[in-house]
Amino acid sequence: MKTRKMPTLILLTLLFLSGCGVHTSLVGNLNGNMTNVELTRKNFTVLERISGTSTATYIMGIGGLSNKALIEKAKADMLSRHDLTGGSMAIINLTVEDHVSSFLIFYVKRTVTVSAHLIEFTD
Repeated sequence: MKTRKMPTLILLTLLFLSGCGVHTSLVGNLNGNMTNVELTRKNFTVLERISGTSTATYIMGIGGLSNKALIEKAKADMLSRHDLTGGSMAIINLTVEDHVSSFLIFYVKRTVTVSAHLIEFTD
């Protein structure tokens, strides 16, 4: 009798101690009002790759921010870290990465990272 309960107990323990994660990525126009710049001439310099992150936690599906709010918060974090006021600069190749890790349905942590290349136009 005792040996029949042991595999069930081990299976339940493994089920409750396991977690999973999902990672997705989106490249493109996120807000619909992007200006297209044709970069056919080499009149620009790639300065650096910049990024920003935001995180939300959900307990039993409650809490955190919406997907759009997480993306906007990550973009604001990216822009606040880098001074874009000097010269004629632009952000290109905007990428949104979304990572969701969970412990069953009880605890879900969602991290959004927005990254882009910062370029400066030269005359």
